[in-house]
Amino acid sequence: MSTEQNILNAVVIASNPGQDRALQNEAIEFLNTVRAGATETWPIALKLFVGDDSASRTKQNVHVRLFALQVLDELLDNRQEELVNAGRTQETYVTLQSTLGAYITEEYVSGSAEAHAPFIRNKFSHTLALLFLCTYPDQWPTFFTSISPLLHASPGSPSPALNPHVTTFFLRLLLEISGEIHDQTIKSARSFVASRHARDTSIRDAIRAKDAVGVNAEVLRIIEEAVTLLEAVRAGGAPLSESLGQTQLVELVELATRAFASYVPWVDINLTVTPATINLLFKLLSDPAVPIRMATSGALLRIIQKGLKEPSDKLQLFRVLSLGQVLEMLEQKTRITGSKDETDDEEVSYRESLGKLTSGLGLELIKLCDEQSGPPPAVLTGAEELLQQLLPIMLRFLADDYDDISSSVFPMLSQIFVVYKRAKKNSPQTHLTAPKRNFLMQTLEILLQKMRWNPDDDPDELDEDDRAAFETLRSDLRLFLDSISAIDEELVASAIKTLAMNTLTRADDSVGWADAELSVYLVYLYGEFQKGDRSKGRAAFVTPPEEIVKDKRKTANWESYPLTPHGEMLDALMQSRISAYPHNAVAIQYFETVGRYGDFFKVRKQYVGGVLTTLIDARGIHHPKESVRRRVFYIFYKFIKDCKLEIPIEHVTTIIDSMRDILVVRAELPEPESSEQDLLNEALGSAGFFDSQLYLFESVGTLVSLLGKEPEKQAAVLESVTNPLLSSLQQSIQTPINGPQDILPILQAHHVIRALGSVAKGFPEASQSTDQGSVPAWILVLKQVAEAIIFSLERMNQHRAIRDASRFAFARIIASTGSNITQYIPMLMNHLIRQSQPVELVDFLSFLSFTIHKLQNEIFNVLDELVSPLSTHIFELLARPVEGTDDRLQHNDTKKAYLDFVTHIMNDRMHAVFVSERNKEQLPNLVQSIASIAEDLSDPSSSRIALTFLAKSTVAFAQAPDAPGASAPSVQLDVVPGYQAFIYERLVPLAFGIPASPSFNIKDGQSLSATMEIGVLLKQIYQARGQEAIKYLAEVYLPSTNWPPNLAAEFVTKLAELDSKQFRKYFADVVRSSGAS
Repeated sequence: MSTEQNILNAVVIASNPGQDRALQNEAIEFLNTVRAGATETWPIALKLFVGDDSASRTKQNVHVRLFALQVLDELLDNRQEELVNAGRTQETYVTLQSTLGAYITEEYVSGSAEAHAPFIRNKFSHTLALLFLCTYPDQWPTFFTSISPLLHASPGSPSPALNPHVTTFFLRLLLEISGEIHDQTIKSARSFVASRHARDTSIRDAIRAKDAVGVNAEVLRIIEEAVTLLEAVRAGGAPLSESLGQTQLVELVELATRAFASYVPWVDINLTVTPATINLLFKLLSDPAVPIRMATSGALLRIIQKGLKEPSDKLQLFRVLSLGQVLEMLEQKTRITGSKDETDDEEVSYRESLGKLTSGLGLELIKLCDEQSGPPPAVLTGAEELLQQLLPIMLRFLADDYDDISSSVFPMLSQIFVVYKRAKKNSPQTHLTAPKRNFLMQTLEILLQKMRWNPDDDPDELDEDDRAAFETLRSDLRLFLDSISAIDEELVASAIKTLAMNTLTRADDSVGWADAELSVYLVYLYGEFQKGDRSKGRAAFVTPPEEIVKDKRKTANWESYPLTPHGEMLDALMQSRISAYPHNAVAIQYFETVGRYGDFFKVRKQYVGGVLTTLIDARGIHHPKESVRRRVFYIFYKFIKDCKLEIPIEHVTTIIDSMRDILVVRAELPEPESSEQDLLNEALGSAGFFDSQLYLFESVGTLVSLLGKEPEKQAAVLESVTNPLLSSLQQSIQTPINGPQDILPILQAHHVIRALGSVAKGFPEASQSTDQGSVPAWILVLKQVAEAIIFSLERMNQHRAIRDASRFAFARIIASTGSNITQYIPMLMNHLIRQSQPVELVDFLSFLSFTIHKLQNEIFNVLDELVSPLSTHIFELLARPVEGTDDRLQHNDTKKAYLDFVTHIMNDRMHAVFVSERNKEQLPNLVQSIASIAEDLSDPSSSRIALTFLAKSTVAFAQAPDAPGASAPSVQLDVVPGYQAFIYERLVPLAFGIPASPSFNIKDGQSLSATMEIGVLLKQIYQARGQEAIKYLAEVYLPSTNWPPNLAAEFVTKLAELDSKQFRKYFADVVRSSGAS
């Protein structure tokens, strides 16, 4: 079978979605091979595209022809060097020129221009543009002049009218060529290649020198002729042909205008800006067809953005165009007054394009006004005058109801603020002139109103994209408020407060929901514009006397101090009835605000009860809409956490009682989409309602903890929360699991265990909540919870979900109960590790590190049994071959978690576990393995932690009684025989060997961090061994590595005299200097 036939067959298979996947992949691989071999396969591709005649092209599979163009594109765009090396450049290009030239004549001049497959026209124009780039000007100097006669060639027509097919093709070709040789968006999307850059520059120069005049004349002639024909048709005249009707003529004028705009930036401005072109463009700017107006607006934008050497020439261009006057007239003319449902989207897009033109002109004028570039005084004055004329127009676009129109002038507004802030920095006393302040006030009023929701919209009914678009707009507007605040902070604060207070003080039925929501949002936003101490803690909301601020913060009566402006706003918010406003958006913003400013309620405690009421009723955590409930769960948790000391104790049980109906755990499985789907993993991996519900359980724990003065009641209330959960857990354990499909009991048990852990988390840390006397009753309740979890783990520990949940819960129970829970740790560790998978090791080690830190010597015996077998297991895993990216990530995560674990043992002064009777034989292997990790520069993060461990080990295992480190009160001596030799034979060479490695680069941040840790290691060696280490380095090691005597003497002196922080910096300097030399 021929290659041609193979291509035909492969394209059919590859483009058929119902085809066998393996066969389809084989076909795609074959086509990729054909494309990659374009220097050999292009003749076949050319034949498949062109065919024998128009009829054969029509019959040919369009996917085949598109693939053929892909092969030609590959040849012309990426395989030129191969053609040159093969010596076939000339003949290849000649063949392509002649064949494709004949095709254009037949298909575009005389034919239907691929009417059966119009998308091929666009693709072919790109291919011909690539051929142009390969052959112009040397091999195809007549490229443009050979196309020009065809623009008016129409078979059978005696008049030289426009040929619409050739004309459209010519204009698309110009767009493709401009895009390839100048468009910065296209260029930035591909890697920079110096030869391509040089080629593009050469072609632009050649066109400017040879063909720009002719091309520009043809484009303008096309526009003028098409406009004349369009006006005649609009006046009732008959179109010249079916292909030159009103619709086609509008498309032709638009396309020609875009083609004109495409080369404006890189041809002589004297060609594109003449009295004739200006008149033509302004005429098009008022054309009835919106596409023509938009294209013209784009062309004018290109003209004003064109770079000119002399600022005076640029200013003269702006004066000639008089765009300020034109834009003022067009802004008024294009204002949209009807409802959005009745408005033409094209008119909105056109007004947006005018906004972009305004912004573009403004940006260019701002550049001319930049005093840092030193413009001539006349240019500066003239540009400022034009800019002042433009500002009111910009503000009207900014105030537009349509957000896309409003945001079209954001770039100009942003740059204005940059200039204003620079002026403030240079002239802080005189920068804010009256006109500037007036402009800022107008802008600020518009920005605040733009932050308002459209009253006709309902955020609950909008789709995610529309809601996200508005939130993004608000975020952008907030940044502009930040900029104004940086220029005049008081102006912004005053405007926000005034607008918010005006609404809050009349929060009745006359206030629309959008205004109500905005007022609350502004209270929420106000805090972001407060700087320094005014933004922190209680001082953000009241003004205490100066002596209180400094010395008596804890004992002061904060409720007696006058409110700050922000405090007054929150006070008005609390006194208003806005929390009862019957609209979700208002309620949510209210909750977001009270959740954000918990410190306010520490200075005005009388409002806490009211806020709690709104949080727990149908406006908050009992809201009928789940999405609202889930968000308020978090805000409720945050408010309880921040204001727990302000909550009246007598209200605690009432609050908890009101929550009981939503403290019920109901595990839910996702709807299955296929029989292979792992529903349990999917349910665990996606954040659902239960994940938000956990905030409630932690909040309940916090509330119960407030009942400490009534221990029996406290325990009873806690049991009333935990007992239903324990019953649910018991039921899940007892439910038979007959196969992989019976996963709901597993998920339910997982959720309940996590809920119990979250309740425990609500209690204070153990050191804050317990003393050495009798065990509080609530701890006894949590011990029952711990026992139930242990029992559940024993029954269901074959399921990873239960092991994960148990770690989660015990971490929180340990944090709250401390040593009271120690008795359960051996059983817990046994059950956790018995069936753990390698992927769980990271979480297990992290949990173990946490447990060590919290319980320390209380779990020494557990750790003593665990550390050696665990270390052996870890190093066996790390010794396995690493295959693939995921495997590498798991490998590194496990290694890092293990190093964190052993370093935690050192930090918590439990290193005696390494030298116990059970583990001391393992210590040499352990430290050798960790030393090897320290030397592995492919994982700098693990290397750094390994160095930290080794540094701590020197003092822990080799502390000489007379060395400097022995005097530290925290040092516990566990001297290990032979560790002294390990320091000198292994650690010292390691410390100097790592920076000497060819792959070590101290300029890299992680390498610098490792260098600092090596400095600490060397300092710790000195701390452990004292003068012995100094003598070894000065007389043995450094001379053996050819250190100059004077440098070695300086080094050991610094090691002895500098503290750790100073020495590691010195060591980094030594490494830098050695690398430089």
